[in-house]
Amino acid sequence: MPAVKPVIVDTNIISSALLKSHTAFLEFLLTAPQKFYICERCIVEIFNHKEKLVACSELTESEIAKLYHLLLTKVHVFKEELISIGNWRAAHELCKDVDATDTPFVALTFELDGLLWTGDKILKEGLKQKGFDKFFILPNQRSPGAKA
Repeated sequence: MPAVKPVIVDTNIISSALLKSHTAFLEFLLTAPQKFYICERCIVEIFNHKEKLVACSELTESEIAKLYHLLLTKVHVFKEELISIGNWRAAHELCKDVDATDTPFVALTFELDGLLWTGDKILKEGLKQKGFDKFFILPNQRSPGAKA
């Protein structure tokens, strides 16, 4: 049985998990056997978009805060300063023309030899066009023959 790769979760997945009390994203993050990682940037992005998240969510601000706290107990926050320069450079080359703000997530994917979990279709397509194929897909969203 192959080893389970770490999953690097980008901000839009965390945001999506905070929109309702029951989502596939939230359920999977709370119950799956994978180890999940976020960059420090994710915490900052959630904070910066807090008002928009509250406005779009079916939950109250207090419920979102409790759920966010629960999610943070299930993910490992990786210090970006520990990512090697080589992985930063490789990620920058891939992301600079697509969405440079996602560089830390791609760099962490390289650093941990993991899989990137993103709902950003533009990012995904742009990275695929540049040869990046280390994506995580929820098990119920896989097409026949797809890899984890």
